[in-house]
Amino acid sequence: MIRVTRAVTAATVLLALAAASPAAASPRPAHALPSAASLSDAPPERTAGKLPPGWELTGTGAGKQLVWTSREHVPMGDARVEFYAGDRLLGRPVPAKDGRSFRLDFVGARIGQAKELRVMAGGRRLDAAGKDPAPWTGSPPSEQRAAAPFPANGVDPGVPGRYRTVSGEYALRSVRLPGFPAPVEMRAAVVGPADAPGKRPVALFLHGRHNTCFKPGGDGPAGDWPCKAGTQPVPSHRGYLRAQKLLASQGYVTFSISANGINGQDHFAEDGGAQARSSLVRQHLARWADWAAGPAGAPAAVRAASPADLSRVLLIGHSRGGEGVNRAALDSLYRPPAGQDGHRGKVRWNIRGTVLIGPTIFGHNPAPEVPSMTILPGCDGDVSDLQGELYVDGTRGVSRGAALHSAVYMVGANHNFFNSEWTPGQAEAPADDDFWTGETPDPVCTPGTRTRLTATQQQAAGATYIAAAARLFVAADDRVRPLLDGSDRRAPSADPARVLTHAVGANRTTAFLPGPSTTVSGGRLCAQTDPDPARACLPPGGAGGRSPHFASWETSPEPGRDAVAMRWSRPGSAVSVRPVRPVSLAGSKALAIRMIVPPNTTGTQLDVTLVDASGRRSTLGRARVDGLPGSERTASHWGREIRVPLSAAVRSGLDLKRVKALELTPRSRSGRAWLMDAWGWSPGTPAVRPAVVARVDIGRLSVREGNSGVRIYRVPVRVTGQGSGQVRVFVARPGTEEITPRTVTVSPGSDTIRVPVPVRGNTRYGNDIAHDVFVKAVRGAAVGSHRGGVTARNDDAMPTVRVKPVADDVTEGRSLTWRVTLSAVADADVMGELTFLPVDRGTELSTLDVERRWLEESLGASPTPAKPLSKAVEEPYLPVTIPAGELSTEVTVPTVTDRVNEPKEWLKARMMTYDESWEPRPGPVVTGSVRNAP
Repeated sequence: MIRVTRAVTAATVLLALAAASPAAASPRPAHALPSAASLSDAPPERTAGKLPPGWELTGTGAGKQLVWTSREHVPMGDARVEFYAGDRLLGRPVPAKDGRSFRLDFVGARIGQAKELRVMAGGRRLDAAGKDPAPWTGSPPSEQRAAAPFPANGVDPGVPGRYRTVSGEYALRSVRLPGFPAPVEMRAAVVGPADAPGKRPVALFLHGRHNTCFKPGGDGPAGDWPCKAGTQPVPSHRGYLRAQKLLASQGYVTFSISANGINGQDHFAEDGGAQARSSLVRQHLARWADWAAGPAGAPAAVRAASPADLSRVLLIGHSRGGEGVNRAALDSLYRPPAGQDGHRGKVRWNIRGTVLIGPTIFGHNPAPEVPSMTILPGCDGDVSDLQGELYVDGTRGVSRGAALHSAVYMVGANHNFFNSEWTPGQAEAPADDDFWTGETPDPVCTPGTRTRLTATQQQAAGATYIAAAARLFVAADDRVRPLLDGSDRRAPSADPARVLTHAVGANRTTAFLPGPSTTVSGGRLCAQTDPDPARACLPPGGAGGRSPHFASWETSPEPGRDAVAMRWSRPGSAVSVRPVRPVSLAGSKALAIRMIVPPNTTGTQLDVTLVDASGRRSTLGRARVDGLPGSERTASHWGREIRVPLSAAVRSGLDLKRVKALELTPRSRSGRAWLMDAWGWSPGTPAVRPAVVARVDIGRLSVREGNSGVRIYRVPVRVTGQGSGQVRVFVARPGTEEITPRTVTVSPGSDTIRVPVPVRGNTRYGNDIAHDVFVKAVRGAAVGSHRGGVTARNDDAMPTVRVKPVADDVTEGRSLTWRVTLSAVADADVMGELTFLPVDRGTELSTLDVERRWLEESLGASPTPAKPLSKAVEEPYLPVTIPAGELSTEVTVPTVTDRVNEPKEWLKARMMTYDESWEPRPGPVVTGSVRNAP
């Protein structure tokens, strides 16, 4: 492979990078890269400047690639690394084994302005230009005093139980999962009570995406699978032993499963491995169901613990493991398509709840009918946008609301330290702190600051809140609910961690949920994700801070995600929020409001007033809201739960069955706030019974374009389950940035999601064209595979490339020129390269004999010291592109007059092109000569 580390002119880059397909590096689309048509189509003449530092073009054989190389090792993490041009997603690159380089195969794409290239992961910019975050416009953390601790809860779930614990491991035969070339291990660490009576509830742990292999005492860890000879698997599954032992002492049988085989191969999966992780979880649960029926066949580690009760299962997942256990909970209720599923047997278990630690949620598809608790680490340096908040927000209005969905914001916690095997000083393999400090210390998250937790403190707090979820979801102990539902109580076992919570579901009734039909006066209805600053709740790009609630998805703007923005410069100006029809708060004890205020602010005060349909008003009380500790590197615009009793409304005779408006009147001098939603609240945790819903899965169909005519294909859509529901379908139009949303009612076996895709056949060489479709649940539905489409594969051979001289014998100061011609017009840019070779005779043209600017921009070389062109850089070449629809282009080498009397100088180069499989195809050799000027 040619690796020329140099700056390439943007005009060269922007010609076109033709690759075979989005799946050039894998059997099927890796992360479903956008089609060529979805990228910038700015013509080369409108671009300028060099590629930013760290960026380059490389590639032969496997295809041209856009490569970004970090100055430092980039740890294997859970957030997807993504290449952007401005706000446009170019695609999701595949990491190289060096841990520093990321390679993106293109589909005949143009980038746009080279200066707009950037590398993002979980909302954080990784490339050199992004080391310094966007300018911070908020208050500095130093202005906020340490908040007083919340009152202690009546029950502390972090206190160890009375049972003696036993530990062990099991390893079974590896399993094959759809789409993954190599088998995946079946290994787990078991910790359970040794002497607990009867059958015991179960807790399954699944780690996230981390390095897979390491060599003790050797080089850094790797992401291979299977591990190479001389290396061994990273024991990530042993990283939750503290939480496992706590739960086991309280009577839970726990096991933590290994998923290195998925981590090393999930780049093959369009969903980032969510379905594969679900399959692995259910494979283990199926084995435990077998062992429960026949204990004699169980491994020794399983037999040593008390017997398991598979009707009471809690799933705990960290990072991508969180997305995996969420999918496993969904798949256990509503079966996934057989072709995608790695578990085919009966469901012999009952998932009572999930715990999601710093999770990803690429599909924005939570399991709405399964109670959940999501831990949001305030100093997460991996999934730094805290997109796991969508496990809460994404359930609003989707289900009937009986399941509690809690968000637990843990100030000062990072991503890795919840797993001891990802923690320096505790891990067997190399490990690091995922929070990046940059060139200047972060006032919130740099180790040693008042707000940053140590690894031991973080693990104690994590174990405590995992145990709280187990006690609420599995044991139905409502006494721990105040720790999870925004009631501002603390668990002393988690001290000194500052933990804040809010929730939706349970005994809440929908009251005010901002949306297109909401009427807002005194403020504005804002879009959670929108590139237009006038519509967006927060300025795009992060200059005004970041919010977990506003984490991006496949498209922006995205309908159905709104909030109410408030800004005031003096007290007393009310903001009124009116739904399309009156709502009922009858029977509720309080109004629960989720309100965002800027980080590091204190003392925001708001009067809360309700207005009924007759116009009667009642001020419920005055609420105070403080912001979270935050900096430019944290996602700290997070909703605090305000709970205002409804007793004043009852006393005033307000008609709580017909409430038409919520008014929020600022009483502080100036400020900003964002209303997420408001609910009627009552204490208690109702029993959860799975609702009758429709499940939707989008598939991907790959077809050959054919030689003539138009064939109509349909995006494969599978609707199963029971009952009917609504989903929002997004259809991307190839060749544009246009995405069309529509809301569709679905029911099992229905044919309402119809996305016809016309594929026009021809005999011209072209690019694959991806017609992408995304789907999101709206009401009464669940979504498994959220994206798919139809990909039309090019089936025509690339035209033959010929090279003829235009001026191959010139005097100094003139340009050597060759014309590159195709045998037929193509529908895609055809690329090749002119590679400079040592000459066979005479003196070779040197770096002093060509124009300096051309040399620097085309080859990234300096004129001095003088070198033959074939040695100017390592394996120098000139990219050659014939644009789509054209038959030829010219390649020039401009020379200079040096006024030195010297013999004729020569240049030699070989034309190299690539066939439709991107295998190199050597072309003709050309020569040129340069004579002294007269």
